[in-house]
Amino acid sequence: MRRPILLIEDAENDIEFALLALKRCGVANEVIVARDGEEALDYLLRRRQYQHRHPGNLGLVLLDLKLPVTDGITILRTISATPTLASIPVVVLTGSAMEADITTTIALGSEARMISIGAIPINGPVLSGNIWLL
Repeated sequence: MRRPILLIEDAENDIEFALLALKRCGVANEVIVARDGEEALDYLLRRRQYQHRHPGNLGLVLLDLKLPVTDGITILRTISATPTLASIPVVVLTGSAMEADITTTIALGSEARMISIGAIPINGPVLSGNIWLL
């Protein structure tokens, strides 16, 4: 059974783009969309409307850093600090080029970091340590 992917994103255009990209890559996993940080934490921690969800872990979290209600860094900290969640791979989706965001996401164990093409002009994928810049 394929484990679901949690997409944490508030911008409707970015949600549509991510879903289309996953589909075009042949990803057949179920994708759950959380539109703000609090909803994401509810899903991850099985609270409120998600208290009865299956206790199994996700296959992947796609995380926007700039979210309403609770920001992506707080979500990443929660994932890293929760033993039942810490093994979930996290890919951070952000347009931020701030050094503090890069340092924090690495320190908190994110698997990768994607920068929007508009944020930093680069040509193709670049690998720096364990960080992919696309």
